[in-house]
Amino acid sequence: MISLAAEHITVTFKRRGAGRFKALDDVSLAIAPGAAVGLIGESGSGKSTLVRVLMGLQQPDSGRLLLDGSELNMRDARRQMRRQVQLIFQDAAGALNPRQTVFAALSEVLKVHGLQRTGRAALAAQIAELLARVGLPESLVRQYPRELSGGQCQRVCIARALAVQPAVLIADEPVSALDVSVQARILRLLAELRRSTGLSLLLVAHDLAVVKAVCEHAVVLQAGRVVEQGPPARLFTAPQHPYTRRLLAAVPRLPVEAMDR
Repeated sequence: MISLAAEHITVTFKRRGAGRFKALDDVSLAIAPGAAVGLIGESGSGKSTLVRVLMGLQQPDSGRLLLDGSELNMRDARRQMRRQVQLIFQDAAGALNPRQTVFAALSEVLKVHGLQRTGRAALAAQIAELLARVGLPESLVRQYPRELSGGQCQRVCIARALAVQPAVLIADEPVSALDVSVQARILRLLAELRRSTGLSLLLVAHDLAVVKAVCEHAVVLQAGRVVEQGPPARLFTAPQHPYTRRLLAAVPRLPVEAMDR
């Protein structure tokens, strides 16, 4: 297990006709080995920019990125984290190639990382194992994304991320496009994967109830700055910052049962 941390990250962008603005302003976030951290904020709060920094896809103006306590050269961060850190996208169907079957999507990532088993039968068994880990039957291997439900597409994306045996999983709004009952099942899956694999999780969401269902710690981001953080249960019942209170008032509660950590 490894840790991932961003320290004092500032990212500035040019805005057409309005000079420069700070997408992130002195933001720090740490994910301990095996921990689950929630990153909460509305659209435009800086969540996606911070995710890009953590993935090594965005060069910050200042600050540093640490993997397992060692500072990463930002120019090489993407290469260094190709397998260690994996991203699950919000639009699961859009993240899958519509021309690829489930089998092709999973076998491709295994091949790219040199992890595929030798021989067709061995590879088929490897893919069946990946599908089983995310609660999908082997019979879906010949299906295309258009033939799957939203929840099934998201599970395939999770299986694809797990295929490279990452230490850290970043889930970027993984349930916001799904209906409530499917949301709960996907969140339970993420919680179970944490227990069974020991991987670390960053769950990005705009709904504190989603984060509360899975995470032990939450960070609230507004306009590129951290305005509050702490255990989700405390933020949920006694938020200190007006922005956190506004987020709680604006988003319907997700009826997710309490999960054992």
